[in-house]
Amino acid sequence: MLHHISLPVSDMLRSTTFYDKVLSRLGYWRVSDGPGFAGYGLEQDKDKFAIKLQTQLNPPNSRFHLAFSAPDRDAVDAFHSTAILMGAKDEGAPGTRPHYGDHYYAAFVVDHDGHRLEAVCNST
Repeated sequence: MLHHISLPVSDMLRSTTFYDKVLSRLGYWRVSDGPGFAGYGLEQDKDKFAIKLQTQLNPPNSRFHLAFSAPDRDAVDAFHSTAILMGAKDEGAPGTRPHYGDHYYAAFVVDHDGHRLEAVCNST
């Protein structure tokens, strides 16, 4: 349904450094970049990206929330610990969220620009 979603960022170098490390923990990579943007997706689909960082000064809406699929619980843990090490704000340590489902395992952070991010897997 969606081709990609754009996230406004205030500092492209800081943001690409953050997203390069954090998204690699989930199996996503920077697959495209150019003046004022960087695209992230699956390594095998280098001509496609799902997340596009774009240099803008507009702050995100505080209700915005983006959840990334993680291949397993270890990837959720790695996403969270890497994001915190890279300066993200902790919004929920890795763990089960039974109110979302029997096997819902997730972690939540807020990046440097205020984007609310989640990594989630639905397996045991």
